[in-house]
Amino acid sequence: MPELHWLKSTYSQEASACVYVATTPTGTVLLRESDEPENILTTGPRQLAALISALRLR
Repeated sequence: MPELHWLKSTYSQEASACVYVATTPTGTVLLRESDEPENILTTGPRQLAALISALRLR
């Protein structure tokens, strides 16, 4: 597996509790938190977009 390039969310502050996102060559989206980087959530781009859209409506 190629090395992943993790990007920190612009909403995360400089301290702990940062959210990171990476994509795989197949387009899978990976999410992790700085406090527990070994726990990685896997989703697809459409599913992540739907989640973000739903959260914005709140």
